[in-house]
Amino acid sequence: MSTLSVRLPNSLHRHLRELAEREGVSMNQLISSAVGEKLAALMAEDYLARARRGSRKVYEGVLRRVPDVSPEGRDKLSNNRMRTRPAQATKPRR
Repeated sequence: MSTLSVRLPNSLHRHLRELAEREGVSMNQLISSAVGEKLAALMAEDYLARARRGSRKVYEGVLRRVPDVSPEGRDKLSNNRMRTRPAQATKPRR
C-alpha cells in the first residue's frame, strides 16, 4: 500500500467528506474507488482504440493457416455440451 499526499480545493474536500459520510465509507476508500473507476475507463478506451486498428482480413488469414484437425480426446466436448437447447423466453430481471 502506498501513501499519496494530494492537495484539494477546500470545496472539493468538503464534498468528498460529505459523500464519504453519506456512503458510509472512508475518504480513502472513496478516492481509491474513484481512481480505480477512472483507470478502468481509460484502459477500456485504450483497448477499444487498439481493437479498431485490427483487421478482419488479417484475422481470417491467420485462421486459415490453422490446421483443420480433430481435437485431442481431453479437448473434445461431451455429447451433452454439443446438443443445442431450444431457445427459451426469459423474464426480465427485477
